[in-house]
Amino acid sequence: MKFYKSKNIIFLLLASIVFSSCKSDKIKEMTRKTSQKDTLSITVLQTADIHGQLDTHPELFWENEKIVYKNRGGLANIKTIFDQERKKNPNRTIIVDGGDLIQGSGYTALSEGSVMTEIVKKMKYDVIIPGNWEVVYGKQIMMDVMEGYDTQIIAQNMYHDTSKEPLFPTYWVKEIEGIRLGFIGINDPDVPIRQNPMFSEGIIFSGLDEKLKITVDDIKVKEKIDILFLVTHIGIFKQVELSNNPITENVDYILGNDTHERIRKPIQGTYAKVTEPGAFGSFVGKLTLHFVDGKLVADDYELIDVDPEVFPANPEIQSLVNQAKKPYKEHLETVIGYTNNPIYRYLTVENPMDNMITDAARWKTGADIAISNGFRFGNPIVPENGKPAPITRANLWNLLPVNEKVKTGKATGKQIKDWLEKEMHNAFAQNPNERFGGWLVRFSGMKVNFNSQNERGNRISKISVNGVPMQDEQYYTISACVRPGDPIDNLCRMPNVKDVEVKDYTIHDVVEEYLTKNSPVSPTMEGRAYCEYLGTYSFSTVPKTNYKFQ
Repeated sequence: MKFYKSKNIIFLLLASIVFSSCKSDKIKEMTRKTSQKDTLSITVLQTADIHGQLDTHPELFWENEKIVYKNRGGLANIKTIFDQERKKNPNRTIIVDGGDLIQGSGYTALSEGSVMTEIVKKMKYDVIIPGNWEVVYGKQIMMDVMEGYDTQIIAQNMYHDTSKEPLFPTYWVKEIEGIRLGFIGINDPDVPIRQNPMFSEGIIFSGLDEKLKITVDDIKVKEKIDILFLVTHIGIFKQVELSNNPITENVDYILGNDTHERIRKPIQGTYAKVTEPGAFGSFVGKLTLHFVDGKLVADDYELIDVDPEVFPANPEIQSLVNQAKKPYKEHLETVIGYTNNPIYRYLTVENPMDNMITDAARWKTGADIAISNGFRFGNPIVPENGKPAPITRANLWNLLPVNEKVKTGKATGKQIKDWLEKEMHNAFAQNPNERFGGWLVRFSGMKVNFNSQNERGNRISKISVNGVPMQDEQYYTISACVRPGDPIDNLCRMPNVKDVEVKDYTIHDVVEEYLTKNSPVSPTMEGRAYCEYLGTYSFSTVPKTNYKFQ
C-alpha cells in the first residue's frame, strides 16, 4: 500500500513537473510574442561628407593588409537605400546628413553648389547640418543653396556677425509613436582658421563650451526628449573626446562627420556613442533603436556599402544628376593626362596623389620645396587591364577642390622645422582638442623622419632638402597656394616668409601643364615623410580607441 501511494506521489510529481515545464515554455512564448509586439524600432540613416560626388566612383578599402578598390557611391544609389529602408520601417525612419555636401567636385565648384539643390531636395532628407566646407562660396550662397533643400537645417553655433542672431535653428525634434527624438547641429568652431578666412566672412562661431552644455540640458528637459543626438562636424578625435565630456551627459548619440572615418561599430564614450559613416557617398550609416514601453533597450549599427550592384540607381535622381551635369560635362570630362599607378589620398602622412601635385608645383616654380595641404579629398584614379588610367578635369577638381593661385617665398631651415613641428602637433597631438584636421602636410623636395608619439617640438629627428641635410640659417624657396584672407607673408600657415610672390597661374594650371608634358605619370610612395611608429600605411590615428580604417 505504501508502495502504491508512493507511485502515485511520483506520478503526481512527474505530472506537476511536466505541467510546470509546459507552462513555463508557454509563458516564455507569450513573453516573447508580447516583447515582439511591444518593441518599437526606429531607424536613423546617416550620410556624411559627400563633397559633391554625384556618381558611382572607385573607392579605396584596406583589407588583409592590402589596398583594394571597389566601385561605390552615387546619389541615385543612395536614394535607393533610403527608399528601401523607409519601406522596411515606414514612418519610423529618419535620414540625416552631416554636412560638406556642396564642395569637393568640379560640378559643385563650377556651379557654386547649385547642382545639389534639387537633387538633395528630391532625396528627402529629414535634417541636415552645414559642414566646414559649406562656407566655400560665401555666406549668402551657402544660405541660398541650403534653404533650397526644403529640409530642416540646424546649427547651434553659427551666427550672423552683425545681429548675432543664429543662421539656422539650433535643433529639431521628431516624435514617433510617443518617442521624442531630438537633434542638435554643431559645426566646427575652427572653420575661419581651417578654411580660407574669406570664405566665412559674416559668420561667427561659438565653441564646445559651457554654453553648449546649457543648451543641451535645456533642450533635453524643455522638449521632453527621450533620445538626444548631437549631429557634429568636428572630426572623429573631438567627437570621441566630446563623448567623454560632461557636456554630453544628457546626450545618447553623437552622429559624427568631417574626418571621413568609417566607424563600423559605434565608439562608446562615457556618456554617448559616436558614429561616422565615411565619405563621398560611398557609405550610409544605419542605426536602429529598439524601445519597449518607451524605454531604449537595445541598438544595432551597420555601415552600408553603397554598392551599385546591390543598390541600383534610382531613375528619378539619376535623371536629375545627368541634367545637372550637362552645362559642365564637356569641360570637366576632358582628359588632361594619364597615370600608370593608382593615385589616392587616404593615408595620414604620405600619398601618391600629393606626391604628384607637389612634384608638379616644384617642376613649374623651381622651388626647393613644394607644399600641399594635408587632407583626405579625392576619389582614387585606378588603371585597369594594364593600361594607364585617364585623368580628367573632374578628377583634378576632386584632388584640388579649391583652385587658388600659386605663391612662393623664402624661409630659413629653422622656420621650416618649427612650422613642421607645429603641423605635426596639429595632426598627432594626444590631446584631441589640440588636433587640427588629422593629416600631415605633404611636400616635394624635402624628406623628414619623425616620431608622432613624441611631445611637441621634439618629433622631428631628421630633415633633408634635395638630399642635403637642412641648415637652420639657410634660406629655402617654397611653393604653396594662396589662402585668401591670410597675411601676404604666410605660406600654408607658415608666417614671416620673405620675398613672397603670387604667380599669375593657379595650381590647376600647373597640374594640367605638368600632366600634358609628363604623362603617363607614375607617382609612388617614396618615404618623403616617415614615422616608424605609424609605418607606411597609416590611415587613421584616433587616441584611446581601437578603431581601424577599413
